Amino acid sequence: MNTSSRTETCGLTSVLLTGQQPSRLQRKGRYTPESMTHPAKMLPAIAAHVIAAYTEPNDLVIDPMCGIGTTLVEAVHQGRHAIGMEYEAHFAQMAAGNLCHARSQGAIGSGHVVHGDARNIATALATQAGTAALVLTSPPYGATTHGQVCTGRDNGGGKIDKSHNRYSTDRRNLAHRPTAELVAGFGEILAGCAALLHPGGVIAVTVRPFRVAGELVDLPGQVIDVAEDNGLVLADRFAALLCGLRDGQIVTRASFFQMIESRRLREHGIPAMATAHEDLLLFQPAQELRAGGGQ
Repeated sequence: MNTSSRTETCGLTSVLLTGQQPSRLQRKGRYTPESMTHPAKMLPAIAAHVIAAYTEPNDLVIDPMCGIGTTLVEAVHQGRHAIGMEYEAHFAQMAAGNLCHARSQGAIGSGHVVHGDARNIATALATQAGTAALVLTSPPYGATTHGQVCTGRDNGGGKIDKSHNRYSTDRRNLAHRPTAELVAGFGEILAGCAALLHPGGVIAVTVRPFRVAGELVDLPGQVIDVAEDNGLVLADRFAALLCGLRDGQIVTRASFFQMIESRRLREHGIPAMATAHEDLLLFQPAQELRAGGGQ
């Protein structure tokens, strides 16, 4: 089934209400407490929506950059099977711990985590070639993220403390590379993942713009370009809300640093806003769309 007909069948709307609960509440009790130390976690509701829309029970879901295992956890809770790959050993251990936690809560799907560089995923998971219904992942957003903050209100009037805002100190991690190199590496990962899909399978990427030294980087656009360079075609695009909606009003979920940065830029005449959604990009191999009569 091609992506368009699958979308119609599942009734997936162009805007997904995935931010109705704050991220911490979406994870509370469902993930281990140490999982909060990861600097850039996928929103569980986004993963759950995508898995429900594009897979069936017992299907295989793969995340090549699985972090703490959000994709994997949401997959096994829906009776899917899941494989994750993670470059950082301590995050791979967290993902494995979250899978064990999911099983203890009654998740019936199976899952496991492979520690390694996802640019080699087609080789590392060669036995899974042609078997995955869905690849769901997100690229890193540079070497640092907003992380967690302790303000003067929290620490008795002391300075603002920032923590859990770095992926690692390993310079080989794509998160530490310049944006062009990060995007090129992500393209290699997407190409490797395409070999793991079964006919009709899709690659879903959640991604949003970010700022480097105040300059806005159109990461969604760059991901689309590099995916096309690696033999994939953009089949659909959605907005997955990071904010909540209450009585017709937006309830921001922006971090402390997002709000401060947006305010600072506006004071300098730059019309910056806090990010309120992620782009959800759906790709399929170009040759498959051509074979099915797609454009």
